[in-house]
Amino acid sequence: MRILLCSHWFAPSIGGVETVSKILAEEFTRAGHVVTIVTSTSGPSASEMQVAYEIVRNPSGRALSHLAKHSDVLMQNMISLRTLMPLLLTRKPMLVTHQSWMRRNDGTLGTENHLKRLASRFCHNIAISQSIADSLPVKSEVIGNPFEFAEFAPLRERPKNRDIVFMGRLVSDKGCDVLLVALAELKTRGFTPSVTIIGDGPEMPKLRALVEQFELGSQVEFKGAVREGRGELVAQHRIMAIPSVWAEPFGIVALEGIASGCAIVASNQGGLPEAGGPAGLYFPNRDAKVMAAHLETLLTNDAKRKRLVDAGPAHLERFQSSAVAARYLALFEQLLRK
Repeated sequence: MRILLCSHWFAPSIGGVETVSKILAEEFTRAGHVVTIVTSTSGPSASEMQVAYEIVRNPSGRALSHLAKHSDVLMQNMISLRTLMPLLLTRKPMLVTHQSWMRRNDGTLGTENHLKRLASRFCHNIAISQSIADSLPVKSEVIGNPFEFAEFAPLRERPKNRDIVFMGRLVSDKGCDVLLVALAELKTRGFTPSVTIIGDGPEMPKLRALVEQFELGSQVEFKGAVREGRGELVAQHRIMAIPSVWAEPFGIVALEGIASGCAIVASNQGGLPEAGGPAGLYFPNRDAKVMAAHLETLLTNDAKRKRLVDAGPAHLERFQSSAVAARYLALFEQLLRK
């Protein structure tokens, strides 16, 4: 089977949606299929990246149509009108994976959102969580994202010598400030857990100021952005905190925490409860008091924490890269039969 996979972002510093495209391309290729990734980003060639699939960067409309005509199945990882319209004209089987909400941040719909919602009616649609599926105007199948299991799972049984880890870009949406407020609440109750913050971003000065304001300096350690050895670092912790203040579409970071042997404490809107599943406790977005209560439970109740951690491996099975790729390939075969 020849698969054309359109990933708007596919730069050298791969992360997020790009990582999903990379994992799927590798799995499709490993299964014996021919994969071409089309992307709007500049960057190294396939040979420079040492990958077995082809990478075509910034193709013209004519070149894109040519690639589509010589493919069996077309796939977009996140809907993009710029590439979707030429692809639809080829009348080949078209699958779109919806990685985020098809709306503005304030919940309203702009012209581009309306056009994407209309275009999705001509595609086979995949949502990365039930929350995303429920927000779409069309029927869609739910397939959670794969993650880089091998980086984290071998470290699962490492001794846990620290309490709480946060991992993510330090932007307001990720809610690291909510975690710090929860720590201040815990301090009033006599609990001073150790906390590691992995990540960097524009909120760093504000977060450091909060640490000083709440006198948390002896508890909180900022590690900055960590590109290599994230698994080693995460696996030192008992609990992963994911206090996002917006509704996350999914939450690969939760899968990484579970694979590392952490119990999850996360906000409950969007796809995070689906990503964390039975391995976590969930609190209303922005509610630092309830978050503090959940953290206290896991810091003081080893049996409860162990039950969450022990539920992790079975939950992770369906997010293994091979399992996710197999579901996509089964859909491709189904579309081709039709």
